[in-house]
Amino acid sequence: MAGMAEWWSIEVFHSELQAATRWKDSYSSSLIESAISHGAVEWAWIEHSYGVVFEVCFPDDAQWEAFRQLPATAAALDAVPDRINGLLVYRGRGGGSGARKPRRPRPTAGAGAMELPEPENERVLDLTGVAAPGPFRDSAAAVPGPFGDLCPTM
Repeated sequence: MAGMAEWWSIEVFHSELQAATRWKDSYSSSLIESAISHGAVEWAWIEHSYGVVFEVCFPDDAQWEAFRQLPATAAALDAVPDRINGLLVYRGRGGGSGARKPRRPRPTAGAGAMELPEPENERVLDLTGVAAPGPFRDSAAAVPGPFGDLCPTM
């Protein structure tokens, strides 16, 4: 991995309503300027529902350490809304994985399908003992109509 650029992330979480976004608005330009002037080859801001992430890529660790020791960087990190529980600084891209290579997708258990319910006992009808109904009789023909025999029946 020698000679390869490394990503570093500064992750700031909200301590109150959108506090990390306001921190980003205040310190974004000074962090970007300091990073570029100390050799950063790429940088990005990512906003999440839980806070913001400043990702920066330096060619080597010495440049990262020089950036980290700058007064502007120290002032930005000191101004984080919640310095105890709301700040993470780590190697790797944002999201906390810190992986140097992208993760390969793993196969989903059960092909990603939902588990089917257990089969219930099937209802079986025994039709061998049932007799067929008798011939069809028109029950309306046996009842005289309201006008007597004037209405023919079928």
